[in-house]
Amino acid sequence: MALGVGELTAIALRPSASPLVAVGGMVIDATPAVLKDFAIRTFGVYDKAVLIGGMVLVVAAIAMALGRAAERRPGFAAAAIGCAGTVAAVVAAGRPGASWLDAVPSVVSGLAGAAALLLAVALRGERAWPKRRLPGGRRLFLAGSFGLLVTAAAGGVIGRVAGAGRAVAATFRLPRPVIPAKPLPAGADLRIPGLTPFTTPNRDFYRVDTALVVPRVDPSDWTLRITGMVDRPLEIDLEDLLARPLVERDITLTCVSNEVGGPYAGHARWLGAPLLNLLREAGVRRGADQLLSTSADGFTCGTPLTAVMDGRDALLAVAMNGEVLPAEHGFPARMVVPGLYGYASATKWVVELKLTTFAAEQAYWVRRGWAADGPVKTMSRIDVPAPLARVAPGPVQVAGVAWAQHRGVAAVEVRADGGPWSQARLADVPGVDTWRQWAWTWQATPGTHRLEVRATDGAGRTQQMARVPPFPDGATGHHSIVVTVP
Repeated sequence: MALGVGELTAIALRPSASPLVAVGGMVIDATPAVLKDFAIRTFGVYDKAVLIGGMVLVVAAIAMALGRAAERRPGFAAAAIGCAGTVAAVVAAGRPGASWLDAVPSVVSGLAGAAALLLAVALRGERAWPKRRLPGGRRLFLAGSFGLLVTAAAGGVIGRVAGAGRAVAATFRLPRPVIPAKPLPAGADLRIPGLTPFTTPNRDFYRVDTALVVPRVDPSDWTLRITGMVDRPLEIDLEDLLARPLVERDITLTCVSNEVGGPYAGHARWLGAPLLNLLREAGVRRGADQLLSTSADGFTCGTPLTAVMDGRDALLAVAMNGEVLPAEHGFPARMVVPGLYGYASATKWVVELKLTTFAAEQAYWVRRGWAADGPVKTMSRIDVPAPLARVAPGPVQVAGVAWAQHRGVAAVEVRADGGPWSQARLADVPGVDTWRQWAWTWQATPGTHRLEVRATDGAGRTQQMARVPPFPDGATGHHSIVVTVP
């Protein structure tokens, strides 16, 4: 009952103020980086659902214990629920960008839970409290408890559905870019069955962030502030941003938590305003070396200023693959900086850009032990055949993708069973900021075989063989699969 009422109250005020979301955010913030990496590796895109589910189970266990305690000490049990609501309220009000309104759902949640407990005790008619049993006995208690359960479940489901459907409609038309991206080369996509497509559809693009509830930013209220070590602090709204010269660029993004051979990489065509122009308009002061960006939910990201000022296509993006940014990917605006892992470059729902120094301020993940700069490491992956696949003897198409953003992929080599390396055929690419498909024909013979891949970037560096986990600056190592030939 407490959680159901809390969800409904949060939807009426602010979805991010849900007691579960507020406490869940605190749990995420307090979780060591190694456990977060484990959660992402183990549960993938379902890590947040697993966290929420675990929290619900813990709440259920506590509720059962308090229900037992209420048989003898109902006042104590009700007070305990109220205290839990108060703690959640303090947590919610203390979140970045929160106000006193964020505490209200947790307070209401605690009151609802305490009232439900006292009502259940009254319906059961225990001798300890109230003094007299209510008529109806056990049947009245069961019926009342069932009613509370249905009300709680309905409240939670309605709250979640309402929150999911509360996306702000994107009513504006995307302006035409002053510099459109060139058409993709005809050979950019090898169109091999099972091979990851060159352009990742928006619905399939990976999502890794700390937001338990996707921020729903009203475009009419959105503003971006450029502050800190600047000569002329700026504040622009979405209308102003869309009126600026926008450019279109093909850029592949990668998450630092991606394991060797992992799925957390994707390519899109982005439309946005060059960050370099915005910073020049604000006037960057001498000594600044970090662009600290903040999202609508308080997340911070530190980007090396050199990566924005060196001429690469660093964007404040408003569109993705020809569509307005989906809410899950940063609507109404996000950062896209090629060559850096997302934790150091790709802030979604961005509301502030602050010029500062790495010595003065640390971003969210850097405070938790991750490296400050975050350059993408050269990586390659086998998509075809699938791991543990059975393939027919004879010619077998082996294919995959490789990436080394802002350096480009110069070569990909493949081998079987530790033998000599063979050059793979490379697909065409529009530039150095995208991944690259590759293919190699293997003459398969009966038996169990291990296929292995490595890439060399445009700077002449070949990815190392030894495997290193993602923490603290990205995974390395050769990706390999085992297949069987009957």
